[in-house]
Amino acid sequence: MPEQRRTGSSTASKGERARGPSADAGRGTVAQVGPEKAARTACDWLQGFIVHRIESVCAVRRTEDGWCVAVDVLEVPRIPDTTSLLATYEVVLDESGRPAEYRRVCRYHRGAANG
Repeated sequence: MPEQRRTGSSTASKGERARGPSADAGRGTVAQVGPEKAARTACDWLQGFIVHRIESVCAVRRTEDGWCVAVDVLEVPRIPDTTSLLATYEVVLDESGRPAEYRRVCRYHRGAANG
């Protein structure tokens, strides 16, 4: 196990040296927050504001100022499930990966075709 740690560390160090210290200059800490962390942060933060169940993350995109994460939420569960009402919310994260705002951008039935 200790050998694996040394191997991982040396690989990371080589990657950092190859990229150079100024590769991300001027971009703030956006480069330090990856899409996985942005998605997780957005879901955790959004869950604090809404009472509905989060279904999935349907998009993560980098912006000039941080990240925009689109999250699908189950708003009205119904039987059969294809008639359930879902919504997509956008969560905006600032350049340091902190949530700044959210908004619901659309509502739809689970069984509806995208048009």
